[in-house]
Amino acid sequence: MTYTQAVQYLFDSAPLFQNIGAAAYKEGLEGTLALDAYYGHPHRQYRTIHVGGTNGKGSVCHTLAAILQAQGYRVGLYTSPHLVDFRERIRVNGKMISKQRVIRFVAELKASLLGGRLEGGYSFFELATALAFQYFAEQRVDFAVIEVGLGGRLDCTNIITPVLSVITNISFDHVQFLGNTLPKIASEKAGIIKHAVPAVIGENVNPEVKAVFANKAKEVVTPITFAEDCTSNSPLKGDILSTSFMEELKKVRALQGLCQEKNTKTILTAVHVLREEGIDISDEAVRRGFREVTTMTGLMGRWQTIKEKPLTICDTAHNKGGLEYIFRHLATLPHRRLHLVIGMVSDKDVDSVLTQLKALIPNPYSIYFTQASVQRAMPAEELRGRAENIGLHGVAYADVASAYAAACSNATDEDIIYIGGSTFVVADMLKSIL
Repeated sequence: MTYTQAVQYLFDSAPLFQNIGAAAYKEGLEGTLALDAYYGHPHRQYRTIHVGGTNGKGSVCHTLAAILQAQGYRVGLYTSPHLVDFRERIRVNGKMISKQRVIRFVAELKASLLGGRLEGGYSFFELATALAFQYFAEQRVDFAVIEVGLGGRLDCTNIITPVLSVITNISFDHVQFLGNTLPKIASEKAGIIKHAVPAVIGENVNPEVKAVFANKAKEVVTPITFAEDCTSNSPLKGDILSTSFMEELKKVRALQGLCQEKNTKTILTAVHVLREEGIDISDEAVRRGFREVTTMTGLMGRWQTIKEKPLTICDTAHNKGGLEYIFRHLATLPHRRLHLVIGMVSDKDVDSVLTQLKALIPNPYSIYFTQASVQRAMPAEELRGRAENIGLHGVAYADVASAYAAACSNATDEDIIYIGGSTFVVADMLKSIL
C-alpha cells in the first residue's frame, strides 16, 4: 500500500467533511469512545490542551504548541483541516507524522475490520483522531495541543480530560449543526469545559454569551478566566498580561492581521493559567513561540504572504467574524487597487458574507470569483450571480489557479492581491505554488 492509497482509503471509506460537508458529519462520541477503548486509551498517557471556538483556533493551537516547544517540551499538535497534505493534521514538535506510520495505521485498521475485531462505520475525523492520539503516545509527548473539529460538546476530540480548555470566540458558523443564535452556538462550544479543568474564554461577544460560559463553569465546578477582562486589568508592568508585553509581541510575532490582536490576548491568558497550574513556561519561551510559530509548527494560510510585489496575501478566514478582521486590515494597507480572488462553499451563509464584504471592501477593487476543488464549493458562476444581486461585480473563473493568474495579469506592484473566502480556496492556491 502506498501513502496515497492509504489516505485515499480513509477518504473513501469515511467521507471527509471538508470535501462534502453535512453528509460526512457524525454526531456523538460513541465511535470515538469505541476506537479509544480498542487502542487502549492512548490520550491518557500525556497532558492535553483543548482549543475550541469559531475563529482563531488554528493560530492559537499552533502558537501554544510553539511556546511549549520553545520551553523544551515535546509537543503533539492535532489540527484540522489540512491544506496540502493530510499529515499536516498530526505533528510532533512541528514535524508531520511519517507516511509509513499512516500506511501502518490504515493497514492495521483494515485487518481489524476484516477480522471482526473492530466494527465499521467510523467517520474520517474519528479515524484521524484515533491515529493522532495513538501516535502522540508512541512519540512520548509531554503535551498535545488538540483543536476541536466542529462545535465542542459532541466533537470526537471531547473524550480528553485536558489540563486547560480554551475557547477562542463565538461567531456564526456551522449553524445547521450548532444552532442559529450566538448563545446556542456558545452552549455547544462550552461542552469542552470540564470539572476541575480551568477554562479560558478568548473574546467576550456579548453578555448573553459570557453568561453561557460562566454558567457552564459553575455547573461543572471549575475556574473560568475571560481573557479580555484579565489582560486589560493586569497591574504588573512586566507581566505577560500587561499592555507593554503585548505591544512587544506585536512587533515580533510571525502571525499578522487584526485578528491576531484577539488571539494574542487569548494565548497569553492561557499561558498565565498554565503557569498557575504549575507548568513551567518562561517569558522567553513565549517570545520565541510568537516569533517563530510558522517555522516551529509549519502553520500555513493565516495572513500568509505569497509575494511582496504586488503584495499577495492568503488567509483561511471563511465566515463573517473572520472576514471582518481581514477586510478591516486590508483597508489599512497602502495600495492603488485591491484584487480579490474569492470562493466560498455552498453550505455557508453566502449571502450574508457577500453583503458584509460589500460594506467592508475598500475601493477601488476587482473581484475574481472562483471555486475550490471540493464538492462543497459553490460554482464560481453561481457565486458571481449572487454577488451581482447585491451590487458586487466581478468575473467568474473555473478554478483558483486561473483566477489568480487573471489577478496577477491585472495587478501592478502598487496593488494588493488577496486570496480567500474559503479554506479550500487557500488550499488550492498553496497546492499550485508549492
